Amino acid sequence: MFQVTFSEQSIHELNRLGQLAQLEAIGPISRLTAGDLVQPREPLGKFHRGGQELYRLRSGGHRFYFESREAGTLHVVWILHQNSLEDFLVRNKLPVSEAQLVEQHSKFWKYLESLTQSKTK
Repeated sequence: MFQVTFSEQSIHELNRLGQLAQLEAIGPISRLTAGDLVQPREPLGKFHRGGQELYRLRSGGHRFYFESREAGTLHVVWILHQNSLEDFLVRNKLPVSEAQLVEQHSKFWKYLESLTQSKTK
C-alpha cells in the first residue's frame, strides 16, 4: 500500500463531499498496489503530460490524477468531476495549468474562447 498525499485543489474537492462520500471516493486509490502501477488496467490509466508521468483513476463520479513519488507515495494532483470541462481539458492534453483548474467556470469559457481566437489568427 502507498501513502497518499493531496494537493490544495484535491483537498478542496474532497472537503466539498460529505464524510461518507470522501471515504468512498478515496477507497480505490488507497487500495492501489505497486503491481497496479506497473500494468494499469481500467479504471486506472497512465499518460505523460509536460514531461511528467501521471495516472488517472476513476472513482465514482470523480477522476483522481496523481503521480508516483519516491518512498511509496502517491501524490494526488487533481480531483475532477467526471465529464466536467476541467476533466476534458486534462484527458485531452489541452494546455491547462493547476491554477486554471481551480478558477470559476466562467473564466474557463473565456479561456476556451482565447484558444479559438489563437487558432483563427
